[in-house]
Amino acid sequence: MPEAKLTLTIPERTWPGEISRTHDDATIRILAAMTETDAGVGLAEIAAPDPRQVLADVRAHDSVDDVEVLQCGDDECLLQFRTHLPLLLLAARDSGLPLEMPFEIRDGDATWTLTAAQDAISELGDQLSALGIAYTVDYLQQEVAGSEELLTDRQRAIVRAAIERGYYDTPRECSLTELADAVGLAKSTASETLHRAEERVMKEFAAAALEEPEPQAVIER
Repeated sequence: MPEAKLTLTIPERTWPGEISRTHDDATIRILAAMTETDAGVGLAEIAAPDPRQVLADVRAHDSVDDVEVLQCGDDECLLQFRTHLPLLLLAARDSGLPLEMPFEIRDGDATWTLTAAQDAISELGDQLSALGIAYTVDYLQQEVAGSEELLTDRQRAIVRAAIERGYYDTPRECSLTELADAVGLAKSTASETLHRAEERVMKEFAAAALEEPEPQAVIER
């Protein structure tokens, strides 16, 4: 399943967008959030040299309906908020993608890493654009298959043994003959099995990591 990393530019009309730009030394960490009928509620952590001043500006922001401070220290505050402009939540909800938490917002930018079908990621982009949220696609790639899908049981066993016994170390601590004896295979069988496993791993890796990167998509509103 594809994995994508997006950098979103949060509009200033939302409190995270304006507050994180006004206080560019602050980090806003959204720990949890959900949409209501006409609003969004969430749990946020604000880390800053003067978190109480940041908190005062959050309270005063036009998009914020309510703030409840749960905990506040010298450089960090934990708060529950309610806003009538939950733009990020609306984009995720309307595209059918669950929003992965937590995520951070600094100086007006948020970074999302998503694992979803490509159609769903494209729909998210459409929703972000419709809401006036500029974004860039940092990368979009196919996820590398897990070892259970990639290798047979015998291949996994011999690769695991090769790693554990130092076959891939420099200098090599285990010969092919010793490895074959350890897994109970003839040397020729061990060699062929290991080669096939290495071939599949390298081809899968190359397909995901060595392909030409697509040009970054930049949406401006």
